[in-house]
Amino acid sequence: MSATPEPPAQWHRVLTLLATISLFIGTRSVWTQAASHRFLVAAVISICYASILVCGALALIVHRARSLARVDLVVLVTAVTLTLCAWVMNHNGSDEALLTTQAARELVAGHAVYGNPWPWLFDHGAALTPTVTGGYDFTYGYPPLAPLLTAPLLWLGHGGAPATALSTGALVVGTVLLWRLLPTPWRSAATMACLGFGFLPTYGRLGYPAITALALLIPAVVGWPRIGRGGRLGTSGLARAACLGAACAAQQLPWFLAPFLLAGVYAVRRGELGGRAAAQVVLRITGVAVTVWLLINTYFIVSEPGPWLKGVALPLTQGAVLHGQGLVGVSLYFTDGSDRLDWYGHASLLLAAGLLALLVLFPRRLGPAVTVLPWCAFFLATRSQDGYYLMMTPLWLAAAVTAPPSEFAGAWQPRPRPLAGRHGRAVRIAAAALVLGPALVSAGIAVTGSAPLRVTIVGVRHVGVRSVSRVTVRVVNTEAGALAPHYMVTTGQGMNKFWTVVRGPAVVPAHGTATVTIRPADGWFRLPTKPTTRVRLRIFTPSPQTLTNTYVHLNAPASRPS
Repeated sequence: MSATPEPPAQWHRVLTLLATISLFIGTRSVWTQAASHRFLVAAVISICYASILVCGALALIVHRARSLARVDLVVLVTAVTLTLCAWVMNHNGSDEALLTTQAARELVAGHAVYGNPWPWLFDHGAALTPTVTGGYDFTYGYPPLAPLLTAPLLWLGHGGAPATALSTGALVVGTVLLWRLLPTPWRSAATMACLGFGFLPTYGRLGYPAITALALLIPAVVGWPRIGRGGRLGTSGLARAACLGAACAAQQLPWFLAPFLLAGVYAVRRGELGGRAAAQVVLRITGVAVTVWLLINTYFIVSEPGPWLKGVALPLTQGAVLHGQGLVGVSLYFTDGSDRLDWYGHASLLLAAGLLALLVLFPRRLGPAVTVLPWCAFFLATRSQDGYYLMMTPLWLAAAVTAPPSEFAGAWQPRPRPLAGRHGRAVRIAAAALVLGPALVSAGIAVTGSAPLRVTIVGVRHVGVRSVSRVTVRVVNTEAGALAPHYMVTTGQGMNKFWTVVRGPAVVPAHGTATVTIRPADGWFRLPTKPTTRVRLRIFTPSPQTLTNTYVHLNAPASRPS
């Protein structure tokens, strides 16, 4: 008599159903776009709709675990198809795609990749990255793996299409790899985290090199506490270390994850093998990763060492203006600014160092969160965009499934006598507060800074009723040092182009006053139509980095009745 087939767990059904539902997000807008002029793409999307409906029904009615696993595969194929359809409809990319594609073209032509500005790439509405110096970043500022991989795809067309094809393809490959590496009941979670909800495919279509880095990090992160088990890396461990090095050669975000991974591996292996053997495992991983990283970068290190070094360090040194959903919002939206913007950067680095120290002290408790902890530091950074968190969320899932708390039960953690004594719990809390304290103090210094300039609108020249062509302001410097202000007018959360100074000094002396006339970069500034929209004049200075926010009224005076 044959055994009764094993039914799937109810949570597995629910997970498959949630992954199926997540494919609805954003699909209608792509279908609407395709239905107007790309009927074949619209037809494929309609078939995907049918697949979603069928998979939703099958997830609830199949009686065998093997059958539900097959439904998971269909959900994955449907998600990949929808992702590719969306790329076909929207593949021009963002500023990062344009820069990556241009870097690939320069590489193929034998020209220098780093240090050369390409301002013409931004003539057609591509997003700009303003800096506190009053300019914009027009150069390529990432490690070279993305241009190297984009070069064979240049035949795809102009604009950023080659780079978006690379990042979208990397996302698809990374998703399939994560799906395959996870235990069978969890595979639909990979589909949902990587291709569902729509946000990661959107970053892929924008051409972000971080998506390529994500795909390379997935094999490095899945089951990472088992790397070097028994003191041997083996083929799998060597491949994981190589992927880590390649990810670091694709974008800078993996640089922040690597120390946490290595510290976690050391703690787990030391608990198993002892200190010397654990150090040897970590050194071998580091050696392989660094070797791969150097191999990818060697051509550029030799051919353009100075520009290459400045280029790969650019996100850390470029002085981009504040932006993001993190703590910088206090200075951007809730106060008049701050004369201590540098302290946001200090706070971010100190928080990253503090969290790493906490991981070393408490690996049994914090080990499962290794793939989440590094990104917490970006909440305090000057550039705290949610993309820094969103793009790495599949790694959170990979660790949650393959690096559970049980993997860290035997991890080594330092236990000086005060931490393990009678009052150990209170001492451990105090130690955590001490480690994180410098970051919190630095953040407090940043948000409590005051605006260094006092601004008064002296005159406004209008072009009609709804546009402004000139604004004259009186600026009072309250600081003890001279400041070189750069002016920008915004109406929302983003940043606009800097305005040009047409009359007045470029530097306001310490405790001095200056009258400055500025004009919009495009010659005129259109006032918002909604009366509730508030107009901000933002003034940045580079040394020291400061921000002054002032709400201004630029509307033309109402005409008087005759």
